[in-house]
Amino acid sequence: MDMDLLIAPIILFMIIVAPIWLVLHYRSKRQVSQGLTEEEFEQLNNLVHQAEKMNQRIETLESILDSESPEWRTRHDQS
Repeated sequence: MDMDLLIAPIILFMIIVAPIWLVLHYRSKRQVSQGLTEEEFEQLNNLVHQAEKMNQRIETLESILDSESPEWRTRHDQS
């Protein structure tokens, strides 16, 4: 009796869910193996450029703070 209750969900899983699951799984594997698209590569380059600019700005701000208030780094650590 209990086995009869499991047969219908198992059949539905095998007919509907399993094929969809396999198709989506292998589609995502194929996309990962293809690498970055041209648009994704361009976005990555833009992010790298923005990170470099931000790093330069931070270095500039730190050098200004070092010259105007040399103890600014230690003051933050004491708080």
